[in-house]
Amino acid sequence: MEYETPLFFRVMKYAADADRDVIDVVSGNPDWEPPTALRDGLREYADLEPDAFQYAPSVGLTELREEIATRRGVDVEQVIITNGTGEANYLAMARALERDRGDEILLTDPVYPYYPGKTTMLGGRQTFVATDADGQLDPAAVREAASEETAAIVVNSPNNPTGAIYPAETIRKLVAIAEEHDALLVSDEVYDHFDLEGRFASALEVESAHRIVTNGFSKSMAITGVRVGYAIFPHDLVENARSRHMLVNVSTTRPGQYAVLNALRETEPAYYERNRDLLRERVETFTDALDAVGAEYTTPQGAFYVMARFDGFPGTLENTYRLIDEAGVAGMPGEAFGESRREWLRFALVTPRIEEAAERLATYFG
Repeated sequence: MEYETPLFFRVMKYAADADRDVIDVVSGNPDWEPPTALRDGLREYADLEPDAFQYAPSVGLTELREEIATRRGVDVEQVIITNGTGEANYLAMARALERDRGDEILLTDPVYPYYPGKTTMLGGRQTFVATDADGQLDPAAVREAASEETAAIVVNSPNNPTGAIYPAETIRKLVAIAEEHDALLVSDEVYDHFDLEGRFASALEVESAHRIVTNGFSKSMAITGVRVGYAIFPHDLVENARSRHMLVNVSTTRPGQYAVLNALRETEPAYYERNRDLLRERVETFTDALDAVGAEYTTPQGAFYVMARFDGFPGTLENTYRLIDEAGVAGMPGEAFGESRREWLRFALVTPRIEEAAERLATYFG
């Protein structure tokens, strides 16, 4: 089986090799400071005894699992600490497929491209359900697509790439569809701290043995390199997930878990609100520039991505390279996210140069 290198890495390499200054609005790496308590935790950890630098418990540090369980209202035994949210999603999708209820994974279109990639890697097959112009997912369309072969429905809210947030009623209906087909709803909630309009609803609000919630701290604490995520499984599904996690990773970073725990305990809500305020300002700045050139775009309710369509400039990889060479702005081609947004480009608003990027786009397309 062969796996194609994700377009993300190809675009980043092309931008890095360009013979001009390029503003990166490709990667979802937050550019703001992590919590002070996160740095404090890492400094404190450096002075611990040598045994602290050995393997962590495979399922994660007990104190961190307890903190997450308390915050999310679940049993600590349901929580597995993972190597970022990426591994959490991998474990959840693997657990869905190994139940032998079918080999189909229902995904949205547009879609975060790692979900179909993981589906292929795990031997499943993808079926895509189109979202509307705002990125909202119609549960009726999901119900129509679901069948006895459906192993999982994978959703991401707040959403990458559209910025949509699914309302509580949508989440409830998706859980119900999973229950009807003895499938699993996998709800990736890694952007939950970037709810820009107060609409976020977690799948944990719906009591069910047919939903798995994944999350992490890479985005919310601006620490994509620390690699601490988690998955919350139903009681009857967690044991096999633990075994797979142990075989794949043994455990994730012990210093990172320690620092994240310190940050969870010590960071005030104002930290997250400041970051949301920053993103709201960037969304306004960026979309004002898109308005000036008559572009069509999605206004994110959450996360920090904007999808845009420019007349006569479809979102192909070739045009993404052109934008790098001719405008000095590196976005992501819409074709990376599925068929429905092939005409679009996606931009990540996580650079202090977002105003300059907006000006370059306005000049280029104006």
